[in-house]
Amino acid sequence: MKHRSTLLALGAVSLLALTACSGGTGGAGGGDDAAAGETYEWDMTITVSDTSSWYMGAEVFAEQLDELSDGRMQLSIYANEQLSGGDPAAGVEQLMNGDKTFSYNSTIIYSGIDPRFGAINAPFLYDSYEQAEAAIEAGGLEAYTELSREHGVELLGFGESGFRQVTTSSTPISGPADLAGLKIRVPGSSLFLDIFTELGADPITMNFAEVFTSLQSGTIDGQENPYDVIYSNGLTEVQDYMSVWNYVYDPLMLGMNQATFDGLSPEDQEIVRQAAAAANEAQITENRERGEEQLAEMREEMTVSELTPEQTTDFRETMEPIYSKYESIWTTELLDAVRPE
Repeated sequence: MKHRSTLLALGAVSLLALTACSGGTGGAGGGDDAAAGETYEWDMTITVSDTSSWYMGAEVFAEQLDELSDGRMQLSIYANEQLSGGDPAAGVEQLMNGDKTFSYNSTIIYSGIDPRFGAINAPFLYDSYEQAEAAIEAGGLEAYTELSREHGVELLGFGESGFRQVTTSSTPISGPADLAGLKIRVPGSSLFLDIFTELGADPITMNFAEVFTSLQSGTIDGQENPYDVIYSNGLTEVQDYMSVWNYVYDPLMLGMNQATFDGLSPEDQEIVRQAAAAANEAQITENRERGEEQLAEMREEMTVSELTPEQTTDFRETMEPIYSKYESIWTTELLDAVRPE
């Protein structure tokens, strides 16, 4: 991948600069220990499988840590939340209390611990990836960094799960009326339950492992997820329609236990930040490239429709009660930080 090769080269140059400035020190301690350079063995989890762009991003992170630290920083990666029995919320709590060092988790999972994290998942907040990126750069990253530190997490930037779409077995979704009475599986989040209730659907939460068979049996009529989740889990086999409505932007937080980060030397903190930046960029690039390829393939297997600007406006106006309810929960400051200009 072109981006990854460029970042690896830049990282190597940065390491030389760090070594020159620090005289070779790289540990969390001082004196002789720092001169020798501390060594670290860290764990990282992701929520999804080892075939995902999340895992690929974690692999880039591990490679960069190894290279930029001259082998002092070693990272073990665990897919499917193996360290928390498959429970992503418990996994975030492990990160916060220091039972593990790193994780990629959606802001949706963090919002189960503190609902303020859900501000960036507000419905129909962004029209495009470019708009989301601009808002994150303009103030969203800073605001989420401060919020994360309240919970003992050092935010090392955002990766990306992508925009979430909706699939159904019976009808395409082009307006709020099309969702009336449909049983739609949603994440275990009050925000998502409220969004689909407001749209007239009958939202249901369940373990994602049960979704395929529930769609197959007709227990539920549809579900919502980013392209990669829909495609890689074979949901096209049990769903006939997909509406590309980009109703929620779903970023990934590359988080590090803050106490561990604070215990590193400034030079090692910079290595971690550089490795994280490379990982996030590589993961986002991979996720979007996969998304385009997966969408093209899904068009051949199911009926795919895209909302017009007018249809998107209809949905956005239907969401006004959600904003009225959640603005005080998200806080005006945080919502303003992630709003597009």
